[in-house]
Amino acid sequence: MYAPERHQEILRLAREAGRVDVLSLADLFQVTAETVRRDLKALDRAGLVRRVHGGAIPAGRLDFEPDLTEREATAAEEKDRIAAAALAEQPDGGSVVLDAGSTVARLAAGIPADTGLTVVTHALPVAARLADHTGIDLHLVGGRVRHRTRAAVDAWALRAYAEIRADVLFLAANGFCADAGLTTPDLAEAAVKRAAIRAARRVVLLADSAKAGQEHFARFGSFADVDLLITDTGLAPVHQAAIEAAGTEVVLV
Repeated sequence: MYAPERHQEILRLAREAGRVDVLSLADLFQVTAETVRRDLKALDRAGLVRRVHGGAIPAGRLDFEPDLTEREATAAEEKDRIAAAALAEQPDGGSVVLDAGSTVARLAAGIPADTGLTVVTHALPVAARLADHTGIDLHLVGGRVRHRTRAAVDAWALRAYAEIRADVLFLAANGFCADAGLTTPDLAEAAVKRAAIRAARRVVLLADSAKAGQEHFARFGSFADVDLLITDTGLAPVHQAAIEAAGTEVVLV
């Protein structure tokens, strides 16, 4: 296959999947990783893709943020397994912060009816799932609500998280990797996530493996901030090794 043919196929795959990675492309085209990197560099110079750690995304995708409906439907089985595994990380009778995210919302929906727990959240979908849960002492953080994620942001939310110290934060991210850390498209949401990290003694990141290697506009933390990552078995060994080297425990489900 000639370079122009590879370029067209790389563009097609990137647009269909939302991202491509170097190692998978090298295996697909039966070329070296360095050849793929040159292909991605050429496409990046042409403005057709944006280089990210380990691969590339279609041009303009760094700020891309799917709506709630799309996120709920993406990697649904993997998110269900991650949420189920996260139930074991809840403190008995303690306090947790639940971040805004589709996997965290699944965790909220799976909390048993007889659980005694203090829950703090700035995510309206999470609060709605727990509002009738009689065993939970629910605290809803206020602020400006972002329509795309139904999450409260800005000064009110930041002040609220500055006043608490929870046992565990169940954190969400749009993208993660050992080098670039934890990222999301929106600066206001990143600020609230950063405040939530500071408000918890233990941080558990819930993220499906498709987010590995993805980078978005706003960085809100690194794996030095994360005690445990729960993800699915699709996580590439190279990502797992780098994350564990940063000191974070990784559980694959």
